[in-house]
Amino acid sequence: MTEQIVFDARDDDTGMRISVCMATYNGEKYLPQQLASIIGQLQADDEFIISDDSSTDSTLSIIESLHDSRIKLLKGNRFYNPIYNFENSLQEATGDAIVLSDQDDIWLENKLAVVRRHFGHKPSPIYTLVLDGCIIDENGAVMMESIFDTIGSRKGILKNLYNNTYMGCSMAFSRELLSIALPFPQGIPMHDSWLGLLTECFGTVEFVREKTIRYRRHSANKSFGKFGASQQIRWRWFLAYRLFQRWLTYSPLARRDAKRAKTS
Repeated sequence: MTEQIVFDARDDDTGMRISVCMATYNGEKYLPQQLASIIGQLQADDEFIISDDSSTDSTLSIIESLHDSRIKLLKGNRFYNPIYNFENSLQEATGDAIVLSDQDDIWLENKLAVVRRHFGHKPSPIYTLVLDGCIIDENGAVMMESIFDTIGSRKGILKNLYNNTYMGCSMAFSRELLSIALPFPQGIPMHDSWLGLLTECFGTVEFVREKTIRYRRHSANKSFGKFGASQQIRWRWFLAYRLFQRWLTYSPLARRDAKRAKTS
């Protein structure tokens, strides 16, 4: 059992607003537990944006039953794609730091406190924080003690182009990243690799071995899925090409902002 460290969100007075962004699709089985683990950590000025992609189960009614004014539920969508479902949520985010969430994990009680601590002294305007966690099975039993150790998580553009170790459920990033990352281009394999690699191009990434989630691995979860070699090559090519396009477009702006940050 992974030890949980209890933090009280009311004890944090940094003034930082957090946007938690979640994408849902037929998540009724695990969603109530995940929602409970998030809601208790939100401050009064935080927001919880949930974009639902054509759920046909009780997902929407579970969310609506909470009657929490901090929740903004975006429903009636027909993306049929988790990448653009997450993009829809991100487009509505107004917080200083944006924290991604899957619908079927469990946050440890230190999650947002750790995010606030690191973002209180972020090293650059565009900043992504990647936090560790354990991996659990469908019933909540621990399968692996560390996500980082299991998938070899670390930064590196070529390393993560070849074998992505950015997992959205472990990531938080500064709002400034959205000005470069959105809209998501066609053909990328997943939103998390796109966001992580863009940060490496234009800002600072930190992988921190502090456990803040229980990542649920189950039959419907695709994060550890295997795909054919041709599909993987196609994804890598599209991702590298789209990164290069954004670099050509935004590199002068990024250099200007970095220079301003150093002199301010």
